[in-house]
Amino acid sequence: MKFLQTLDLTSYQKEFQQYLDKKEWIREPKNLYEPIDYIIQLSGKRIRPILTLMAADILSGDYKKAFPAALAVEVFHNFTLVHDDIMDDAPLRRGKKTVHEKWDLNRGILSGDAMLILAYQYFENYTPEIFQKLAILFSKTALEVCDGQQLDIDFETRNDVTIDEYLNMIRLKTSVLVAAALKMGAIVAESSEKNANLLYEYGLNLGLAFQLQDDYLDTFGNPETFGKQVGGDIIENKKTYLYLKAMELSSDDNKQKLAFFYNQKLEDNSIKIDEVKRIFEKYEIPSLIQQLIHDYTSLAFNLLEKMNMSKLNKEKLTEFGSFLMARDK
Repeated sequence: MKFLQTLDLTSYQKEFQQYLDKKEWIREPKNLYEPIDYIIQLSGKRIRPILTLMAADILSGDYKKAFPAALAVEVFHNFTLVHDDIMDDAPLRRGKKTVHEKWDLNRGILSGDAMLILAYQYFENYTPEIFQKLAILFSKTALEVCDGQQLDIDFETRNDVTIDEYLNMIRLKTSVLVAAALKMGAIVAESSEKNANLLYEYGLNLGLAFQLQDDYLDTFGNPETFGKQVGGDIIENKKTYLYLKAMELSSDDNKQKLAFFYNQKLEDNSIKIDEVKRIFEKYEIPSLIQQLIHDYTSLAFNLLEKMNMSKLNKEKLTEFGSFLMARDK
């Protein structure tokens, strides 16, 4: 792909993976560290650490000095996955057994705790000034992710969730870590505070667009290309933007139908999925969420114009955003 060659994303990914592979995760007591090695090796796209490396490279020309910060981001992200899987009682992660299923609940909790502490330790590779900036940002972000997770849990039993509340929840649960990953790269690069903050806002808006697109694809995506079960949010009664907007626009009759379906846990969900999708389509909810995705993406790209960097680097960040949002099936 020309885009990948232009931005060299595959190189960032390859370099980070090689750095990761050199880490010796397993030590005594093995019962604590084996689960950490396991979840880290369940490789995803490594998008967040790639963002840290890319930001450092664009702003200083040296991505290698961002390796410890990128590792902190990746370890923290995987810590959240371990604990999220416990809270969701999820049996699988990336097609493999989740940590608490492969071992047990106690080891899942304790190994996750250890990962959070390890993430902080990687900042010790930097000078005191950079360490302090990274730690302040990281502490703020970690707490916000916890805030978002709790809100997500609270929303499961609430019937009065607003769209603004939902957008704030996904900002906290998902977007702030994307934004922080970029800003950490700027901090390591010792870029200006203005550039670092604009890069953060770029990531925040792009993260919102990305999560909204994930919500859209969960219901209207192609099962062969989406990578997970289509209709999962409907099955789990998750009050995403699609549901909340439909409840806002629907007739009383259709509101009652949606409320009925979202209070059911069924063995066979095919009728439930079809009926909910029909209501979504009746009120043009797919078009409305796609417009919102476009709006957040445009906000992200417009922020780049305010940054003090070359036109080429702005184009690289724009292309990366376009690549990230190019999941349309």
